[in-house]
Formats: sequence, structure tokens, C-alpha cells
Amino acid sequence: HAWEPIIVVTLFQPKKTSPRLDRLHELSLFVNLMPAELEIVDSLLHERNYLEGEVIFDEGDEGQAIYIIASGEVLIARQDQGPHVDGHDHAVSHPRRRQGDTGRVAQLGPGTFFGELALLDNSPRSAQARAASPCELIIFFRDDFVSLLETHARISSKISRQLARHLGTRMRAMALSMSAHQH
Repeated sequence: HAWEPIIVVTLFQPKKTSPRLDRLHELSLFVNLMPAELEIVDSLLHERNYLEGEVIFDEGDEGQAIYIIASGEVLIARQDQGPHVDGHDHAVSHPRRRQGDTGRVAQLGPGTFFGELALLDNSPRSAQARAASPCELIIFFRDDFVSLLETHARISSKISRQLARHLGTRMRAMALSMSAHQH
């Protein structure tokens, strides 16, 4: 009996993805999505470039979208009536800060996201977001997320779980920070 070669046909080849989809998959918000699910989400995302110093949204604005930083840095700052004080109780002058701005709440870089509460409700923004350098942002509007909830519950569930994990981590960090300041 001579052996005949067996031809193996792969029915389920891994789908080729684009560099953009690969980049989206690396974000914690979308890490659990399959390539086909990522394509659906990608079709709902918008991109916008911001110049250094440009305001992305102001404190008090209605939250309408979550922003994902593709490149550059974003400064998150709260309004304040008094001078900004650094960690050593010294008033600090910031020449690039506008009148009424406080010190930063956070400075975020590529791969991070902000404004995530906008996906959950339309309450006012709790801080201002401003481009700290020229940046490219990926924007996911709440209306598109709500549509996704209705049309692709599994995808929106995966995103919601990641969002909940992120918010939980942030709440724990804030609680630890507050207890450290009280002691």
C-alpha cells in the first residue's frame, strides 16, 4: 500500500487585520473583541486631530463621547478660583495655563482614554480636556454606543465590562489616594 499525500484545507484561517484594527485591539477597551467585532466597532469610530492647547471639551459641557488617544498627549484639568498649589504647598505659576485653570488632574498619552462616563450618561463633564501636544483622537459617540447596544449586544457587553473594570480601578485608586491624604 503506497501512502498518498493528504491535502489539508484550512477552513478557519485567522482573519487578516489592518494596522488600524491591530492598534484598536491593543486598547484595553477593545482587547476582548474578535476581529469581526472590531470591524463593526471601527465603523462607528471617528478620528480628529487637535492642535497643542486646543480645548477638546470644557468642564460643564454635556458628555457626548469617549475619546481614545491614538497619538500625542491630553491634559485633564479642573477649574479653580485660587492659585494652583504643587505637592509642597507652593503656589505655582504656569505660563501656558489660562486664567481660572487649576493644576492638572491627569496627563494622558497614547492608548489611554478619557471622558468614558459619557457612554453611560449625559451628565456634565467634570473637568476640561485640552491637547497638551498635537494629538490624534479616536472618538466613540454615546449615540453610536447606544445603537451598538441595540444591534450587537455581545460587543457592547464586552466593551461595557472593560469600561466597568477601568472605572473600578480608578475608584480604588481614588479611595487609596483619599485615605493617604487623611493620614
